[in-house]
Amino acid sequence: MSAHTHEADTLPLEPEKATLEGKNKVLGFWLFLGGEMVLFGTLFAAYIALRNQIPDGPTPQELFKLSTVAWATMILLTSSLTSVFAMMAMHRHDLKMMLIWLGVTVALGLGFLGLEIYEFYEYVHEGHGFTTNAFSTSFYTLVGFHGGHVAFGILWITLLIIQGTRKGLTVVTAPKFYVASLYWHFIDVVWVFIFTVVYLMGKVGP
Repeated sequence: MSAHTHEADTLPLEPEKATLEGKNKVLGFWLFLGGEMVLFGTLFAAYIALRNQIPDGPTPQELFKLSTVAWATMILLTSSLTSVFAMMAMHRHDLKMMLIWLGVTVALGLGFLGLEIYEFYEYVHEGHGFTTNAFSTSFYTLVGFHGGHVAFGILWITLLIIQGTRKGLTVVTAPKFYVASLYWHFIDVVWVFIFTVVYLMGKVGP
């Protein structure tokens, strides 16, 4: 751990942008997120077009339980904050605190996923399956696709925590932590739109 400490002492203030390779990774990741925005935008458009196509099965007003979704939203937004704390620790060259905050981020992400799985389980038992109607298919596709992104983010950050304990914080590892944090913020922002467009608008009605 002393070698890691020594390396951290010699790091620049923003180690994720200290090398051309690091800058290219960050830029490339922003371009990737642009593609992801288009993809989610398409899913949102499909959901908005199909959300009133309910020949059978429960309506959004009957189905959605905002208390569960509100808890999930609070957990995910808190995880975005802990991700910020992790990057602040990285800029202080504090490897230990960065890894701790990333661990908390992963734990909160798992909590969010657990609530989402419970929510889906409840909906299926209320007659809202994937193929029940056009509304249910578009709902599960959009929300489930986001859940898949959360699961991927959890796995990615977990692997980075393991790598961080082995290789420490360097100009090579820092960009990896930084782009993972960007990704996590992105899926948090997408969830805010899902909460608004799917759940709040669903409870209010057409």
